[in-house]
Amino acid sequence: MTGGFIGVDVFFVISGYLISGIIIKQTRKEKFSYVDFYCRRIKRIYPALLLVLAFVLYFVPKYYGPSELEFTLKTLDAATLFGANFQVLVHEKGYFDSDIHTNPLLHLWSLGVEEQFYIFWPCLISVCLGKFKKHALFGLSFYTAVSFVFGIVSVLMNTKFAFYFPVCRFWQMAVGGLVSYLGVKIQNKNINEALSIAGTLSILVTVWILNDQSLFPGFWALIPTVAAACIIQAGS
Repeated sequence: MTGGFIGVDVFFVISGYLISGIIIKQTRKEKFSYVDFYCRRIKRIYPALLLVLAFVLYFVPKYYGPSELEFTLKTLDAATLFGANFQVLVHEKGYFDSDIHTNPLLHLWSLGVEEQFYIFWPCLISVCLGKFKKHALFGLSFYTAVSFVFGIVSVLMNTKFAFYFPVCRFWQMAVGGLVSYLGVKIQNKNINEALSIAGTLSILVTVWILNDQSLFPGFWALIPTVAAACIIQAGS
């Protein structure tokens, strides 16, 4: 499966849907707290993250050469502050270069993007639902569209930048957030089944079509993103 890397795109949509649902629900009840939100995020993520980092810190020096060790340790340092995507971005190798895959912490770039998204997204939801309720959908949609356009332009200029830079990816989590915000429940079973099948097939086809030569993300990222949204919308 040469396009298996789109799993991250599906993950972004799911994350945006689940976390946005919590934020929206609490905001509407006027019970949302930034301190509580970030404390819960830290409690949920840090125990597992620190365990992984400790494991890598113990074993990697025993088996890696100087250059590989240096790169991994730099990623480890950045990951403790959810900044692995920026650290990997400035590295001379890109995501699809074979040499970079020796880094056991490479996958933490996506965690960095996710946490950076939740610095701004809760604020936007609070403002839209608190002061601009009638225009909330427009505000959230505009934010999503700006991020998408920025990603499209970026991938044409520098694919590595577009892959790791958070703003180029924010729209994918925002799509999940929009599905949660709209909260549309389709009662027609046939429509839901069609959405589910179409979404699943789109993901499977994209996994086999895409490869390390594809101009990704960008327009290609629309397929797994929309497909994941369709599956979520289809429900159980």
